[in-house]
Amino acid sequence: MTETALILIDVQRGFDEPVWGPRNNPGAEANMKALLDAWQERRLPVVLVHHDSTGPKSPLRPGQPGNDFKPELDGARPDLVFGKKVNSAFIGDVDLDAWLRKRGITSFVLAGIQTNFCCETTARMGGNLGYDVTFALDATFTFDLPGVDGDVVTADELYRVTAANLANQFATVKSTKEILAGLS
Repeated sequence: MTETALILIDVQRGFDEPVWGPRNNPGAEANMKALLDAWQERRLPVVLVHHDSTGPKSPLRPGQPGNDFKPELDGARPDLVFGKKVNSAFIGDVDLDAWLRKRGITSFVLAGIQTNFCCETTARMGGNLGYDVTFALDATFTFDLPGVDGDVVTADELYRVTAANLANQFATVKSTKEILAGLS
């Protein structure tokens, strides 16, 4: 049986800035921490990915406090840490696909920020590359977005649509509680 990696995407302080607007799922960070603790306790592979924005005003720019990981990741002992400049963790400073395959890892649990951008994109690519992807929906969050018609698409709506998109083709969508129960 191969090990399942935990991939935490963009769990960065910059997402606490008001520039992003209203968010959903205030319990997401606690769930990310619970997953991290469970993986580390079992000595399973942990990957931390951070977004290194090239935008001059972005709080996620390298060298800015917002580029640092959130306190929930304090004490993390990751097997791999790397940056990326686009949505997918499979297109970053490290070849994540090669790293996973070299270790015989064929499945991963995905959590982090934002549900409908970097997390969803990484899950989709992982599914397309043949990985068994589990998406820890309640260990993600996102923000309201303006719709093309001018109406606001709420974070909760985006969250639900991401779950539906992924569950019907790219990943198994589960809660943190379900994932942790499967580890026992």
